[in-house]
Amino acid sequence: MKGMLPLTEAFYYILIALYAQPSHGYGIMQDVEGMSDGRVKIGAGTLYTALNTLLGKGLIDHYPVPEGTDARRKMYSITQDGRDTVAAEMKRLEELLASGRRIIHPEEA
Repeated sequence: MKGMLPLTEAFYYILIALYAQPSHGYGIMQDVEGMSDGRVKIGAGTLYTALNTLLGKGLIDHYPVPEGTDARRKMYSITQDGRDTVAAEMKRLEELLASGRRIIHPEEA
């Protein structure tokens, strides 16, 4: 897990999308764009490279394709290691934000 930190923005959003629910590649791309209010758009090449990396690191896994769904469509789900990695990344980001606030806005600390 620590070897993956800090997460790239793409990895972070992919893991968060799969935290919500298992999905296929196109669904993940749509979820990421929606979560980021259109700011982050992950192209297919970037997505599938990232998914292969996350699969290799054990942060996501293949998910059974539901009945009646196109069997060619691969689905993915987050693993417990993936959930732990997201939690560690969120903690790291919160620490960065808190440190910055203490310096830039000491009256709020």
